Amino acid sequence: MLTILEFPDARLRKKAQRIETVTGSTADLADQMLSAMYEAPGIGLAATQVNVQKRLIVCDVSEGKDAPLILINPKILEQNGETETQEGCLSVPGFYETVIRPEKILLEAINREGNPFQMEAEGLLSVCIQHEIDHLDGKLFVDYLSSAKRQLIRKKLLKQQKLSR
Repeated sequence: MLTILEFPDARLRKKAQRIETVTGSTADLADQMLSAMYEAPGIGLAATQVNVQKRLIVCDVSEGKDAPLILINPKILEQNGETETQEGCLSVPGFYETVIRPEKILLEAINREGNPFQMEAEGLLSVCIQHEIDHLDGKLFVDYLSSAKRQLIRKKLLKQQKLSR
């Protein structure tokens, strides 16, 4: 079972490396990440959140949790509009804050079979994908908040982590 790193763990700040060849182990990692995401429960997870420095994200924003999306080497090509949403994060448990992001995106990625594709996303899926791509770049949603708010969240999480040991 994969362990999800929690803020302020420095490993969350590492940038993920491009996956050059999609293999069976890439698909296995994606399946393990989906299991960890569903169990947490969450709607998205980046490989960097489980201390694997590869450009791989998984998402499922469906009501029934039956539409998993695996994106290898995701890259946003276009973004349009603006949306303000409450975001949370499996690496920042218990905290939800308002973040402003582009409303619609066009991205390219590779699927679990190794085939490149492009797709458009909007709404919650768009926000989820952008949030997870940020993780691959070593960025967290708390980075969009004020320094004071980020420090408050950091202190509360460190206290919770000490108490749970």
